[in-house]
Amino acid sequence: MLDMRWIRENRKDLEQMLQARNNAFSVGELYDLDEKRREILTSMEEKKARRNEGSKKVGLLKKQGENAEPLMEEMRFLGDEIKGMEEELSRIDAGLEEIVLQIPNLPHETVPLGMDETNNPVIHHWGEPRKFDFEPQPHWDLGESLGILDFERGVKLAESRFTVIRGKGALLMRGLTQFMLDLHTREHGFEEIMPPLLVNSATMQGTGQLPKFADDLYRCAQDDLWLVPTAEVPLTNIYAGEILEEKQLPLHLTAYTPCFRRESGTYGRDVRGILRQHQFDKVELVKICHPEKSYEELESLTLAAEEVLKRLEIPFRRICLCTGDMGFSASKTYDIEVWLPSQDKYREISSCSNCEDFQARRMNLRFRPDEGGKPRHVHTLNGSGIAVGRCLIALMENYQEADGSIRVPEVLIPYVGGMTRIESGSGS
Repeated sequence: MLDMRWIRENRKDLEQMLQARNNAFSVGELYDLDEKRREILTSMEEKKARRNEGSKKVGLLKKQGENAEPLMEEMRFLGDEIKGMEEELSRIDAGLEEIVLQIPNLPHETVPLGMDETNNPVIHHWGEPRKFDFEPQPHWDLGESLGILDFERGVKLAESRFTVIRGKGALLMRGLTQFMLDLHTREHGFEEIMPPLLVNSATMQGTGQLPKFADDLYRCAQDDLWLVPTAEVPLTNIYAGEILEEKQLPLHLTAYTPCFRRESGTYGRDVRGILRQHQFDKVELVKICHPEKSYEELESLTLAAEEVLKRLEIPFRRICLCTGDMGFSASKTYDIEVWLPSQDKYREISSCSNCEDFQARRMNLRFRPDEGGKPRHVHTLNGSGIAVGRCLIALMENYQEADGSIRVPEVLIPYVGGMTRIESGSGS
């Protein structure tokens, strides 16, 4: 959430920012409401001053034995007017908050201007795409022929874009997850968390999923609970409403969770295979840090996610998202895109974002500076470290052989009981 003081003082900058972010949100109602709020506040303060002065006169009249009833009636009428104004202010404040909660974050000055993904500059590449002496298969054909991806039964159990992963495919998914968690906790200094998979509306609002993206979320009909779309939501909100000591910062948290998204706006895109599912697995990385250190933390967070792919020896590249392609809560985002041979292109496997104090303001998360003074909002960061299902896709396609089998990367072999290859019949 943006600072309301900044919004009041920077209408032109706000409108330019929304345009740069490819956002059609209109701020006219916001400024109209805020103007009305100021008018009511001014009038209410005048009436309160008159009431205070009148109350003093009532006391003086009573002390002098004079009739104070007419003035008391006037003060009662003023009191009713003030009460009505306070109620109107409460309604206006609620309306302002509802609008402000739908305004995206300010891009950092280093974020490139652009309208869509075609304007995202490449920061660097790692690894060389493999040159095949046969036509590489897409992961969905590989998975079905090997018996490790069962799309038909996933649909039977749920609906489209749910998949049963079985046999050695399930073992590989489990091994990938454990490998990522071990890497981030043992070498990158993250604390592992097992958060709830259901969270309340306040928690969803804290990280920016509500109210704007309610249609993309799964909600429990009888409770104020939502299935997590990413572990970023519970991890970042763990300290919501608290004041931390500066010496507690930075906090580095990681969690593996299933994630659930309707992705109602992406119907028809990448529906084959498991690239875009309603339920998927992810190892998430979250940092809560001092504002002056957050961009250093963004670089190290992104490097931690990239290290997963380096250890697996899968080619990838890092891009910087432009203003029009960046997520709602982010001030700056790096995407890590992995090479998929069947598509002959790089596809996103991780997004690493600095949200600065945008989420912290929404969840009222602050820290007390060591040198004293008022508590300040922390900065929050998040990134996939990485999406396990998409990593399985990249592994299957990059490590496939001409006979349809899949080699297991050397670093994963200890995590899958010594298995070195998945061959036909592995899913049975």
